[in-house]
Amino acid sequence: MHPNSTDAATALLRVHNGDTVFIHTAVAAPQTLVQALAERKNELKGVRIYHLHTEGPAAYALPDAQNAFEVNALFIGANVRKQVQEGGVQFVPIFLSEIPFLFRRGAIPVDVALIQVSAPDKHGFCSLGVSVDATKAAVDMAKTIIAEVNPRMPRTHGDGLIHMSRIHAMVPVHYELHEHLLPEPDEVEQRIGAHIAELIEDGSTLQMGIGTIPNAVLSCLHHHKNLGIHTEMFSDGVIPLVESGVINGSQKRIHPGKIVSGFLMGSRELYDFVDDNPQVAMLDIAYVNDTAVIRRNPKQVSINSAIEVDLTGQVCADSIGTRFYSGVGGQMDFIRGASLSEGGKPIIALPSTTSRGESKIVPILKSGAGVVTTRAHVHYVVTEYGAVDLWGKNIRQRIEALVSIAHPNHRETLLRQAAEYYHV
Repeated sequence: MHPNSTDAATALLRVHNGDTVFIHTAVAAPQTLVQALAERKNELKGVRIYHLHTEGPAAYALPDAQNAFEVNALFIGANVRKQVQEGGVQFVPIFLSEIPFLFRRGAIPVDVALIQVSAPDKHGFCSLGVSVDATKAAVDMAKTIIAEVNPRMPRTHGDGLIHMSRIHAMVPVHYELHEHLLPEPDEVEQRIGAHIAELIEDGSTLQMGIGTIPNAVLSCLHHHKNLGIHTEMFSDGVIPLVESGVINGSQKRIHPGKIVSGFLMGSRELYDFVDDNPQVAMLDIAYVNDTAVIRRNPKQVSINSAIEVDLTGQVCADSIGTRFYSGVGGQMDFIRGASLSEGGKPIIALPSTTSRGESKIVPILKSGAGVVTTRAHVHYVVTEYGAVDLWGKNIRQRIEALVSIAHPNHRETLLRQAAEYYHV
């Protein structure tokens, strides 16, 4: 046993009043450490917590813990969404590519990093596994590193290695990583996927998030050739395309042959796929999402979602009106990077209506809605009714294009409202 091995409760005694704590991202969130931190809610005061989307319970964010913890979400996951919308947790709007700079440049000094790592190899190196993202920067700058050591965490290649001598307290655990399993795409999502697949040329490099629409796109690519991956995150949908040779990275200009990503979420099959796989490079998100890096791959295709798009092309993706829902994330990083790539295609994809039948293509955004992608940055918008390219189009042309892919039930109303608002 390593001399720094201890239990979670003892390890968390290293967190003191007024400390700033970073929690590892997504499915790498260290569940035992997070619970042990929350259990100190009656002892601690003024502890600032920062994290992106995390899976698992977030008891430190509940109202009864607010005297101990000030929680800041750099991206809003389901476990803190209610608290964000009620004001108990604060949202930090920021590009995903810039989060590492918050730590490296001292804007947010990290006292303690709570992470989950793989078992050490024979040289004493552990891996950050499925989430390197901004965690790498937080770990590099943290004064104290507390790590769960979990043999179920895959060892990934890239930037996520940390020597056990850098870890101040190691807590042995053994549990399965959270699996993010998605339903099969429905008919609408499959049609959106098919439209996007038609835009993707052989030799393209892809960025896509997690969700049924990205999975629908991937399911339509089996007859494509020589695709690559450079993305902030990926999920299970890439595995069959890698195994069939469709995704081989042969046309990439940077990291040819490699699947480049910052974090990943999916099934155990995905975690086993990336374990000790030299084809997968998990890299610092400040590099992965740097537009100057993204643009170097030709035919970079960026596929991102939206909550609503107005008739001038403004894309709301982080809030429903004034209610913060998710975050800025990497959408702008990749929209811009793809638009600057030779032959690149930035794509915003969304169903034409909400589950209640309301149009997602709207004359004006809801009051208080956040513009993540501006009307000057937007290029392709895709719904189940087709794909349109707004680049270089004037307002009248944009309105005509977007109405053509709105749900037929809403087109007449949208044209009438466009005439009222935009005099076209």
